[in-house]
Amino acid sequence: MVRLHQPVLVLNASYEPINVCAARRAVVLVLKGVASTEELSPHMLHAARQQFPLPSVIRLLEYRRIPHQTRALSRKNILMRDRFTCQYCQRTGNSADLTLDHVVPRSRNGESSWENLVACCHQCNNHKGNRTPEEAGYKLARLPRPFSLHTSRQLMRLLASGDDQWRKYLFY
Repeated sequence: MVRLHQPVLVLNASYEPINVCAARRAVVLVLKGVASTEELSPHMLHAARQQFPLPSVIRLLEYRRIPHQTRALSRKNILMRDRFTCQYCQRTGNSADLTLDHVVPRSRNGESSWENLVACCHQCNNHKGNRTPEEAGYKLARLPRPFSLHTSRQLMRLLASGDDQWRKYLFY
């Protein structure tokens, strides 16, 4: 059932990329008649009496106005923004391998904000402790910024590197 978790690109009715969802959600949207399949993945979904090809790209049938979106400040979104990479040593890991670090420690009135949180491996976080990066001898790979539309597009492009069918929709 891992295939039901594979990413599917979601396009608006105008073919503008607006989101990425799990294959399971994409199948539901297609079966409900809310979306149509634009590209198929090579994988099949097997039911009791039928099998269905899983979509790789779906398009909403009605145009949805997408308001200026702000992403919720969450561990998952910080890790995605930082591409699951420690911002001090550049080591890449999965969610379990990484923590969140307050650039300015909370004990020094550092806020829990987009601009003060970064993905960090356990080793770097333990070494940094209650210090600023400069005091610990660290340099940030990238200044932390809020999740933006540009970040979302970058993530879609990153995910597309494994799926050639997405490329024509992502405006390289």
